[in-house]
Amino acid sequence: MKTYFVDSFTNEKFKGNPAAVCLPNIELNAESMQNIAAEIGFSETAFIKQIKDNTYNIRFFSPKTEIPLCGHATLASSKILFSTTSFESIKFININNVELFIEKEADKIKMQFPVYETEETEVPQKLLDALGVSEILEKRYSPNNKIILLEIESARELADLKPDFTALVNSHTGINGVLVTAVSDNENFDFHYRYFWPWAGTDEDPVTGGVQTFLTKYWVKKLNKTKLNAFQSSLRTGTMSTELVQDKVYILGEAVIVLEGNFIL
Repeated sequence: MKTYFVDSFTNEKFKGNPAAVCLPNIELNAESMQNIAAEIGFSETAFIKQIKDNTYNIRFFSPKTEIPLCGHATLASSKILFSTTSFESIKFININNVELFIEKEADKIKMQFPVYETEETEVPQKLLDALGVSEILEKRYSPNNKIILLEIESARELADLKPDFTALVNSHTGINGVLVTAVSDNENFDFHYRYFWPWAGTDEDPVTGGVQTFLTKYWVKKLNKTKLNAFQSSLRTGTMSTELVQDKVYILGEAVIVLEGNFIL
């Protein structure tokens, strides 16, 4: 099975978020895809299968479970297809029949994702303690993603967080992850964020595109602007630009191919 490793949301190798992109030449069931994703060990492995022309099915697996929607693995898959075909645009269809429209834009890749609402929520104190967060400005919940959103005051505090992941995963149930965000202290960016998801994937996702389905709209309302630049302040770091247009969010990013090979089935 042709397999690629791609660093997403960066133009440098060994930065951004690594994803595996698999192009199966035989039918694989969910158990097989899950085993392959666990073997590779990245936060996401994408499996893409051509339906017709530039339309593909896409499925995403963390080392632990199938994830309906993933930004960085979509970007990685797009990078591979744009590098190995003559397509100028791509349509992916995910496990929930959500259509993701992708196109080239200069040296970047532009992805169209849906927008999801957030609602008020309560957060256990033990979750905040596990994160190492002393004070929060706002707390929201994305039912579609099963992700808690917490805004804190300082981008520096955000970068310095060192969660206790054992305590974190034991502090809450029924969620996929916790996203912590803060307004940027860098003039090149509008907001910073980090995403912790030991419940469904790895401890921390280096750069997360899928959360922009609700995070972009959150900051659009706070900052009163529709085009934003985001920085993920993880150890590997990563950047992207986003734009809210009605019920869609556009995510622009770069990616670098770092490995090409064959997975022996």
